[in-house]
Amino acid sequence: MAVKLEFLGSGNAFLPQGRFHSLLLINDSILIDCPPTALASLRRIELSPSKLNSIMFTHWHGDHVFGFPFVILERKWISDRSGAEPLGIHGPKGCKARLSALCETAYPSSMEERLKEFDWDEGSNGNILNNPKWKFERFAVEHDTEVDPHGYVLTHSSGLSLMHTGDSGPCEAIESRVGRCDVVVIEMGVPDHVPTSQHYSPKSILDISQSNPNTIFLVTHTFLDDPSSPLTAIISNVLPKLPPNVIQISDGDKFLLDSSGLNKV
Repeated sequence: MAVKLEFLGSGNAFLPQGRFHSLLLINDSILIDCPPTALASLRRIELSPSKLNSIMFTHWHGDHVFGFPFVILERKWISDRSGAEPLGIHGPKGCKARLSALCETAYPSSMEERLKEFDWDEGSNGNILNNPKWKFERFAVEHDTEVDPHGYVLTHSSGLSLMHTGDSGPCEAIESRVGRCDVVVIEMGVPDHVPTSQHYSPKSILDISQSNPNTIFLVTHTFLDDPSSPLTAIISNVLPKLPPNVIQISDGDKFLLDSSGLNKV
């Protein structure tokens, strides 16, 4: 059994040139977060929002959640008018209340009934809704405490294991779990000269990847402009030199993960 990982976006909140907001799609059905560019990202790969059956939220910053009302509105009026397609939503405590309030702010009285039809899970571990071959563990990470930041470890019934750090700086919660994961999707939200403990930087990516040479790190949520963009760089389009077990992601990158390892497709 191969797991498909597709990066629909790879940028941080400031949308570097050539990048949509960071967004990971797993097996064409599971989304990690739902940023403002989510619907545009789905349109770009011609995947109907109705095909999504689970969305897993890491925290409540706008670049990770503000696309949710548009995805749900599209399902209601275009791709799933009958409400026949299931959708499971995972997130920290208060997830349902927060996302319901966001939808009400965006489009008052438009989505309340549809939201009631979804399955909601605010637990910290268990089976991923509508995906019986997947289990998850959600754990607190190092980021702005006001937005309840978490990462996930997703484990497939085949034994394959994937971590998504969400937005976080280096912390014991991530580092203690890296060794048991085949792949770690990790953010690199700031350059080295920015003094913050709430994001990874090129230097801290270098440190964690050198400490875990048998783990593959897929770097997303980056502050850097994409080198392939023809537009003028906003910050820089020069990628840092990192070890061979680190892959710096661009929008549209796809991988298959199986027992033989990770392969780009």
